[in-house]
Amino acid sequence: MDGDDAPLATLLRGGDRAGLRYSRGFDHRPGAVWRALTESESLRHWLPTDIVGERRVGAQITLPFWPDTVEKYGLQDQAVLHGKVERWEPPEVFAWTWDTDELLFELEDVPASGDAPGRTLLTFTTWLGDGSPEALVDVGAGYHSCLDLLAELLDRGPGHSTAEVDPALLEARYAAHFGSG
Repeated sequence: MDGDDAPLATLLRGGDRAGLRYSRGFDHRPGAVWRALTESESLRHWLPTDIVGERRVGAQITLPFWPDTVEKYGLQDQAVLHGKVERWEPPEVFAWTWDTDELLFELEDVPASGDAPGRTLLTFTTWLGDGSPEALVDVGAGYHSCLDLLAELLDRGPGHSTAEVDPALLEARYAAHFGSG
């Protein structure tokens, strides 16, 4: 799984901040995509952490890494990060902080047309606390892999986990894409 089919993220600049924007279409209704983005039983299949806490604006959340991710990356000393729910507008917008990063998931319902079934367009934007070239490559490849796993989950059910994916090929593509390789 190397994300060859999905477009690479767009690099964003806002003052001294750097961000990434991904756009993915799914052949699933917004409710199904929303559940995959917000429910723990789905998160474990595409995100390296759970999201623990109340889903409401202003709520503090904890982001414990899944055990296989802790083991693979040696994260014992930082196995839990913290964040806050910034927006909660089911089933269209979910925004939260992850340590120093900001994450925004926006879902757009694409109605059925003719023989084409309804779809969902996901726009995922993240603003990074560390906008260094190395971080952009690592985060770019990492979230790209996560979104590939999300697509796998929606299309075929649970498959690989984030700990099973090697982002090395994507890191090389992102380094070239951002001009840092």
